[in-house]
Amino acid sequence: MQNHVTIAPSIMCADLCNLEKSIKEIESAGLDTLHIDVIDGSFSPSMPLGISTIEQLRKITDMNFDVHIMSNDNEFFIQEMLQIGVEQITFHLETTKHVDRYINMIRKHDTKVGIALNPATPLSALDYVLPQCDTVLLMLINPGFASDKGEAQVPYATKKVEDLYNLIQSKGLETSIEVDGRVSLETIPKLVNAGADMLVAGSTSLYAKGQSLAENKKTVENLIEEGLNEEVELNG
Repeated sequence: MQNHVTIAPSIMCADLCNLEKSIKEIESAGLDTLHIDVIDGSFSPSMPLGISTIEQLRKITDMNFDVHIMSNDNEFFIQEMLQIGVEQITFHLETTKHVDRYINMIRKHDTKVGIALNPATPLSALDYVLPQCDTVLLMLINPGFASDKGEAQVPYATKKVEDLYNLIQSKGLETSIEVDGRVSLETIPKLVNAGADMLVAGSTSLYAKGQSLAENKKTVENLIEEGLNEEVELNG
């Protein structure tokens, strides 16, 4: 079981009119990873940040940029993100014809490689490429509908995380499991318990209303600890 869980604030859930202020607030809370969604408006009906905006963000912070590309043209955005200089690029398997080509393209820049799966995409799609992945990102809702507050995680979310964790362990790999989509104060303990070690934190956790970002971070950390301890108790 993992012993460290990364909290990655989703910048699309921050104050998009005051991005620099939002970044400084995240940094002040002691967080070092920023989750950035790059959406083309076609793969998903959303387009929160443009390439130039991400380029400007790179100039004002040394945080790790965890970029999640949701596009029907992965190569274009991969190349753009490599030019900007980010720490991890994740692209969707569903829209990729040349998976190994993109993996190699990213690796040549000493950048971490992530592959994302939509909720209903089976883990068997990873059969040949899993050993080449630093991270697998599991979408737990349909991509890009963050504004739909009524959309719940798919009912098999926790099971899919657990199945992926068992698959990674069975192959002796150290691939990270990133979860994205309604990673909420209610779901965090069971997702961590199932094996998730990177949480994309948005409107239902780190940016939940009623508390400051720093206060929500403390709550999230307590919930992570709860999930880890439950696993220890189960195995003890």
